[in-house]
Amino acid sequence: MMATTHVFAGLAVVAPVAYVAPEFAAALAVGAILGGLAPDFDLVGTHRRTLHFPVGGLAVAGPAVVVAAVAPSRTTLAVAAFAGTAWLHAASDAIGGGPEMDPWNERTERAVYDHVRGRWIRPRRWIRYDGAPEDAVLGAALGIPALVVFDGWLAAVVVGSLAVSVVYALFRRRLVAWTPDWLD
Repeated sequence: MMATTHVFAGLAVVAPVAYVAPEFAAALAVGAILGGLAPDFDLVGTHRRTLHFPVGGLAVAGPAVVVAAVAPSRTTLAVAAFAGTAWLHAASDAIGGGPEMDPWNERTERAVYDHVRGRWIRPRRWIRYDGAPEDAVLGAALGIPALVVFDGWLAAVVVGSLAVSVVYALFRRRLVAWTPDWLD
């Protein structure tokens, strides 16, 4: 899935809490945005292995959510949103295609690495590849709760990210032809 879809998923998860406790909305949103993006910083390492923890990440996210529920503050809620969204990102990568540049060719059976079991989780391909039409639709649907709950600069970030998602989805398959060979 697109990084923006992961961000929208995290914002959708924290939106109900932000609605009930608007004084924490910014902290929750920033945590969710950063958590949705963070796993993909492993593009410089082994993508979907170095910073993706689809099973083990729950061991961090779960306690972070408990701490935030017991002692809510901007910091605990931001950390919980970050950890929960980073885990959700890693776990949900298994529903997509593989991490290769052209996952629609289905050249690999590796979606995301499970550090606990020491093996790759196979791709389910429910979202065929990042930027697929169904990815754009899912991202837009997940962005709706954020648009309803968040305002100001956060709403502007969501609208801008939705626009980026649509443009990316329109050109995704063409990007492979424009990619330098050294990135393969």
